[in-house]
Formats: sequence, structure tokens, C-alpha cells
Amino acid sequence: MSTLAVECIKESERVCMLDECRIMSNRRQPRMLFEDRAILSLADSIHRHGILQPLSVRKNGDDFELIAGERRLRAARLLKMKRVPCIIVNIDEETSAVMSIIENIQRQDLNIFEEAMAIHTLKELYNMTQESIARTLSVSQSYVANKLRILRLSPEEQNRILEHNLTERHCRALLRLEGDQRIYALDRMINHKMNVSAAEAYVDRLCSEVKRQPKVVGGQLKDLKLFYNSIDRAVNSVKKLGVNVVTEMIEEDDCKRVTIIVRKQPAAPGP
Repeated sequence: MSTLAVECIKESERVCMLDECRIMSNRRQPRMLFEDRAILSLADSIHRHGILQPLSVRKNGDDFELIAGERRLRAARLLKMKRVPCIIVNIDEETSAVMSIIENIQRQDLNIFEEAMAIHTLKELYNMTQESIARTLSVSQSYVANKLRILRLSPEEQNRILEHNLTERHCRALLRLEGDQRIYALDRMINHKMNVSAAEAYVDRLCSEVKRQPKVVGGQLKDLKLFYNSIDRAVNSVKKLGVNVVTEMIEEDDCKRVTIIVRKQPAAPGP
């Protein structure tokens, strides 16, 4: 638990039992995904041993807002517990939100993008500098900067990365690329199940190829490699639909000729 949380809780260390229906989730909760299996496992533990660590809440009108303990609260509701142990902390809404975010980051059970977004929230919403965030989390400033960088990936890219269990280092390698080249590289990493070392070496090769490619001026394609990659990706997508399609590239004196051949499907046998 963060120093900020400990200092606030010292103001009121008495544990009290609160009706679970009076506890609202913290809208600044950084966790977006809650695994059913993990909640079920926690619920089983609570059923056997009870809630060992009280939830932290703050007064909000006639009810209470959760500061820390979202997973415990969900598990308790799954067990249909009417009352849960809580510590009521006397803090304002902003401090509550910051504590909730910090507590979740320090538990280290957020996915890489949830953690990055939580740090982004501290930076943007509460005007915390990278330096102050680093001090609060007891990490280096470069650690914070690297977390924020991966948010440059599109939501679609982020979803694919999580779906295929790629790491933050995969993300940082991908950030060296842009546009279609990044999408193509992500496809290759996933399809070939590249580990971090293989992915970084692959991106190194792509970047070297781009540097060697002649640039075309006058508003034309700046990187022919991207164009060829786009063709390959389109052809592969069509192949997955069962279409018999092949490409041929012939290098001539003054051009490269790319031919896409779509073979006709055999006619269905008559009745």
C-alpha cells in the first residue's frame, strides 16, 4: 500500500461493517477487465477464511465510495454477503481517486495498458509530473515514460497484443514502426509466435530495409516496401477465405511488375 494510503488510514483505523449495497465503485478505478476465474477463486478463499484485509472507503453523501478493494467487493457480492469489513478514510474525492489508482498500480495485477492508462490519468487529470509519479510509485522516471509511450498504439493494436499475450517490450519494438508497416509487423509477431528477442531483431531488419529503400518524391509512395507488404497482407486475408490466389513479382529493366492471379473455383457437379 502506498505511503499516501497509510497516512490517510492512520486517521481512522477502526474497522466497521458496512452494507455492501451502500458501497459504490470508484469511477477512477483503472482496472477495466476483471477475470471471472480470479473473482471466483477469491470468492472461494473469502468463503473459507473471510475477508482478511478490510476494504478502504470514504464517505460520499449517505453512502460510501470505494478507494481500494474492488475485487474483494465483487467476490463478496458473488457470495451474497450483506455486510463487508471496511476502514472509513477521511479524504476528498481527488485524493480518493489518486489513492485508488496508486493502490491498483502497486498491486501489479493490471494489464500493461490499464497500468499505462492509470499513470496517464495521474499525469493528465491531477497534473502530476512524470517525476512526481515516479517518486510516488518508487520507480524510475524512464519507467513512467516507457509506460506512457505504449498508449501510442491504437485500441485495435492494444486488443490484439493483449489477446495474444505479447509483452511491453513487444509494444516498444512496434512503436519504432508506423502505419501499415506496424500492422504487418504485429501480424508477423503473432503468426510466428515471436519471443521478445526475435521480435526486436525482426523490427531491426525492417528499419534497416526502410533506410535502404529509395524515397520517391512528388507525393508518390515514400516507401515501396510498405506497398508490397500491403499487397501481401491483402492476399493473405483473401487466402484465409478459401480463395485460390497467388502473386508474382517480375523485375524488369525499368519497373517491377506485380501480378495477382485469382484462380477460378471448379464448377460444382451437376445434379
